[in-house]
Amino acid sequence: MSNNTDWQQRTCLLIGEEAMKRMTEARVILFGVGGVGSWCAESLIRSGIRQLTIVDSDCVATTNLNRQLMATCDTIGRPKVEVMKERLLSINPKAEITAIEDIYTEETAYRFLLSDYDYIIDAIDSLRDKALLIRRATASSARLFSSMGAALKMNPTRIRVAEFWKVTGDPLARALRNIFKKEKQFPARKFQCVYSDELLQNKEKMELDENQFHKVHANGTVAHITAIFGLTLAGLVVQDIYTSVSPST
Repeated sequence: MSNNTDWQQRTCLLIGEEAMKRMTEARVILFGVGGVGSWCAESLIRSGIRQLTIVDSDCVATTNLNRQLMATCDTIGRPKVEVMKERLLSINPKAEITAIEDIYTEETAYRFLLSDYDYIIDAIDSLRDKALLIRRATASSARLFSSMGAALKMNPTRIRVAEFWKVTGDPLARALRNIFKKEKQFPARKFQCVYSDELLQNKEKMELDENQFHKVHANGTVAHITAIFGLTLAGLVVQDIYTSVSPST
């Protein structure tokens, strides 16, 4: 463990020097640093990922305080990626964090060279943009991990990981599959998703455009669910790196 700093020793004890080296070399891009993505970003950096690009166009709002890692009374009104970058660098000052205040859409997709990355993590809410990212990401050389809907969930024991076409009980996954089938444009290859088959109802009335899934704050969400989703996404990246070095594990 001589090549690792003190704070990485516990991780290195478990996964070994070679996996730690690959973690520092891996290039990861994360779309969305909200309720799911913020926890994912921090877990990646704490696990040893050093090259991370975070993408989000929103600013911290009061409604984010109940579930988003970087949301505090002091950060309200500031760009999420800016606050998140500061926090990540306070954990590992040597990390290479690229913060992009933008959103992935048909109009902006050309700005993101997805094949420049080893891993793409999808933690965005907009249905149309999510479908586009999934198509483009699976057509790239990068490995994609995607979050399905984390709203209207309460039971942490119902959170699962499955290949996209095997996800059950999740309205967002169902809506994505409908888009792919209707437009006859499908993901280029299989990819793993974090999801829950639980679906509760809001206790209060609120309007929601079912065709957009645009903002998770339109539905009730709680921190322990969004955090588990995000930590699991990060875990999938770490596990993939670990098994690439220890394939029999």
